[in-house]
Amino acid sequence: MRILLTAFEPFGGSDRNPTIEIAKSIGGSMPWIDTAVLPVVTGVGVGSAWAALQPILHEPWDAIVHLGESAKASMIMVERVAVNLRDSSVADNTGSMLRDVPVVDGGPAAHFATLPVRGFVEASIAVHVPAGLSLSAGTFLCNETMYRTLHALEGAGRSTVAGFVHVPQLPEQAAIRGGPSMDAECMARSIGAMLSRLREGPRLDRT
Repeated sequence: MRILLTAFEPFGGSDRNPTIEIAKSIGGSMPWIDTAVLPVVTGVGVGSAWAALQPILHEPWDAIVHLGESAKASMIMVERVAVNLRDSSVADNTGSMLRDVPVVDGGPAAHFATLPVRGFVEASIAVHVPAGLSLSAGTFLCNETMYRTLHALEGAGRSTVAGFVHVPQLPEQAAIRGGPSMDAECMARSIGAMLSRLREGPRLDRT
């Protein structure tokens, strides 16, 4: 099995992003995982997250798991759906802040994750890290990346399963800006358990 795990660079004035630390930890302990860090830049132009992701998207992955940070999350949140909308209240790392713009012109209103989302939640809880299902990946770059990935895979008729997992901010970040947090070790343990679950059968418990 070959799985792509992506993280995002820091954004929003923080010099940390827990997804990078998770990817480094997992990439060093699970040789069947490939990792990539995406820029926090919307759209499809040079330097965007999609421009970085697209060239590797259609390699023969069995699964693609995107990670993103949510300063509002108090637990690991497995996303079920991405919507065809970009409507951000914060700027990306180029200062762009889009409002009421589709992710893909003429695309469907939404795409549902093809990962085993309930299995992911169960895997996290089994290693004593709280997790739940989420019906909204937001309308910023996390949602955009999830939508573009699922849209591209479906359009190409690929069997690769894909989706998105939001993780809380780090305690060091919460100390500055407030809100819930979780330490990197717990988050890495959760994501590692989810990825191990994929090896048991990536199409199980998708609902």
